[in-house]
Amino acid sequence: MLKERIEEVTRANEDFYSAFESLDIMQMDGVWAHQEYVTCIHPGWSIRVGWPLVRDSWVVIFNNVFSMGFSLTELQVQVAGDDLAWVICTENITSRHGDNKQNSRVVATNLFERINEGWKIIHHHGSPLME
Repeated sequence: MLKERIEEVTRANEDFYSAFESLDIMQMDGVWAHQEYVTCIHPGWSIRVGWPLVRDSWVVIFNNVFSMGFSLTELQVQVAGDDLAWVICTENITSRHGDNKQNSRVVATNLFERINEGWKIIHHHGSPLME
């Protein structure tokens, strides 16, 4: 049972990063819980609380980036009970803003809740990794 839950959360996390790379707000809508308690902290941003503000933050990002790719390292998936799980990882990001290509690393925590037999993200926190 635990192994199955870990596999489900791993897939949900992959879906989140696929939505992120797609720069498609409809795809991002599909991976998040649309609740008043969801939260998101992007690197350098203040906390966003509630689905409307969290969604708006993704719209801003998607409208200002031409491409984004992720390679995840140091991935750890944990499941607590039947309905709560989290993933911590390092996001190795390649993005393009206009003609400028940028590489960065972000340490991230993604918190998932099992809702109606599926895992939805309820919190994302990314902090820049200083090297």
